[in-house]
Amino acid sequence: MEEKNMRFHLTNAPLFRGMTPEEIDALLSCLNAKARACKKGEIILMEGAPTEQLGVVLSGRAIIEMSDVWGNNSVLSSVVPGGTFAEAYACIPGEPLMVNVVAAEDSTVLLLNARRVLTPCSHACACHAGLIRNLLTLCAGKNLQLSRRMMHTSPKRIRTRLLSYFSECIKRSGSYAFDIPYNRQQLADYLNVERSALSNELSLMRQDGILRYNKNHFVVSETADVK
Repeated sequence: MEEKNMRFHLTNAPLFRGMTPEEIDALLSCLNAKARACKKGEIILMEGAPTEQLGVVLSGRAIIEMSDVWGNNSVLSSVVPGGTFAEAYACIPGEPLMVNVVAAEDSTVLLLNARRVLTPCSHACACHAGLIRNLLTLCAGKNLQLSRRMMHTSPKRIRTRLLSYFSECIKRSGSYAFDIPYNRQQLADYLNVERSALSNELSLMRQDGILRYNKNHFVVSETADVK
């Protein structure tokens, strides 16, 4: 990846919020940053192994998923360009990952050494202190994200889970028409339901006039009875 393209992405990444391109360039060398190209379906970081690296998605998309011993997957989150992953694990030396980080499409990620992130350089530069503040903010945000998923998966009915998730999408986008970052299987995994049952419920909701959809684009009715 060309340096100017990487710089463009990183200046828009929350981890580097408030930093100039020149400050980012200086940090990348200090943090032993390495870009990695990943094919769709490739495991970026594997469950069960510790990591010293936290990642930033530069292009494409990554999925954070958990698998049980019977091979059932549960999608915890989707990481788009500018987003980070594995920061909590990387900050705890020797802690094995409980999740897989998988490329949902052809992607490029930037891997940073967490120990170097948490240890300010000898110059104690302001941008390094800002990096640590941004990392703390991101970790807090991830906790909230997991809390939201718990709210979406707590109802017993699939329709109620879908409406809970769609309500969040509407609030975030400010529109009843929105795109979601998941395909059907990933949405089913995120809501912890069977894909066939999810697809059937979506069809029923369309018949009931609650929503329309095409692939990952949804339009939810503003007036339909959604109970």
